[in-house]
Amino acid sequence: KTGGKAKPLKQPKADKKEYDEHDMANIQKKKEEEKALKELRAKASQKGSFGGSGLKKSGKK
Repeated sequence: KTGGKAKPLKQPKADKKEYDEHDMANIQKKKEEEKALKELRAKASQKGSFGGSGLKKSGKK
């Protein structure tokens, strides 16, 4: 019997890719969009649950 797993858990890191200006611009744009989304989520969570349960109906008829 051999102990442990046959394959190593960590994969060897891929060598860094060469990016041109176009790729770098796209990566930067993606990062900024993600950052903006995170900020919006944080603001929404601070205000409380809105839109989560839909319109709340009053008990009166």
